[in-house]
Amino acid sequence: MIGCAFLIIAVIITGIVVVAIYMIYRPKMPYIEVADAHLNTLDYDQSGLLDTEMALTIVAENDNFKAHASFSDARFNLRFHGIKIAELRAAPFDVPKNSSFPLYYLVPSSTIPLDQGRMEAMDMALKQGIVPFILDGQARTRWKVGIFVPVRFWTHLSCELPFFWPNGTVVSPLNCSSRSH
Repeated sequence: MIGCAFLIIAVIITGIVVVAIYMIYRPKMPYIEVADAHLNTLDYDQSGLLDTEMALTIVAENDNFKAHASFSDARFNLRFHGIKIAELRAAPFDVPKNSSFPLYYLVPSSTIPLDQGRMEAMDMALKQGIVPFILDGQARTRWKVGIFVPVRFWTHLSCELPFFWPNGTVVSPLNCSSRSH
């Protein structure tokens, strides 16, 4: 009986400590988002060969006022209708408290041969004046809540980047973030 009473008291005290740490630190999960994108080059010929060059700015955001965040294993894939045309990576980096860290990419693709279905999709996109690409990927994030509770998780990004063509600007608003709303 006495052992159960001590166990109950320990659980209650642990709960109070966890709630107190949460109330003091008000933790927010770091996230990644695409801040800017521009399709610099799109070379496509009628034999189905595609070459692109894209400028992307991906920003790691840390809205925590009391804890810095670390990002590692950041990998993103740029795709056109399911074909991976480029892979973007970043070395591990830290984001200070209540700050952000931009990752700038200039992404040239190698020549990509498109099959008949993808050629038709590209022809339709060019006729409509909007060429869609998909950006997906993830990064491992680590930060601390208080001084004792390390938090680790994967943040995932998956979004469409539609570009006006021939000027290459991204269709606004650019809503591409791993932040859950």
